[in-house]
Amino acid sequence: MTITWFGHSCFRLESRDASLLIDPFSPEIGLRPPKIKDNIVLVTHEHYDHSNTEGLAEGSFLIKGPGEYEANGIFIKGIQSFHDNEGGAKRGLNAIYVIKMEELSLVHLGDLGQAGLTEEQVEKIGEADILMIPIGGTYTINYKEALGVIRQIEPKIVIPMHYKIQGLKIELDGPEKFLKEMSLTPEKAEKSWKIQKKNLPVEEMKLVQFVL
Repeated sequence: MTITWFGHSCFRLESRDASLLIDPFSPEIGLRPPKIKDNIVLVTHEHYDHSNTEGLAEGSFLIKGPGEYEANGIFIKGIQSFHDNEGGAKRGLNAIYVIKMEELSLVHLGDLGQAGLTEEQVEKIGEADILMIPIGGTYTINYKEALGVIRQIEPKIVIPMHYKIQGLKIELDGPEKFLKEMSLTPEKAEKSWKIQKKNLPVEEMKLVQFVL
């Protein structure tokens, strides 16, 4: 599998037979959005920096929210969560996606704003090989809360997202404090990164940081 990061919370997952795009953003955020050419598109919530489906190809499968889905040999579970720590009263709902693809289990937390997951959410997520987690605070959990969520899920690989990078017009925290507290030397990925089931870490958790 090839994982490509476009900045913010937007990733493309590519297998031999299919391509899946998560949280395509509007160019208003200051970054260049990807051209949508994918079989499946996931939207975690309806904010402009996560739901720009303009140019969606005919026949693409668009998923917005909780439920269980299957397309192109990919299994997807959407789990309801909150965009804030007030039960959604401030920013509404957010979908967590569990993606089963090429024998890997990937979890994308979207704009998770809850300071911690509920027992039910953790159970629904299950075993996670790769976790994509927001760390930039302001509109999502901050780096300290992210560390707590990582302890709840216990993934084999952690990929931080939704933090301040060059060009982004949204004010978020940078990744420095998170990286320091993780106490792991990150593997740097130049926009795209390849992973197979056989290459998952066996003992120690692995940290992957994308660089645009």
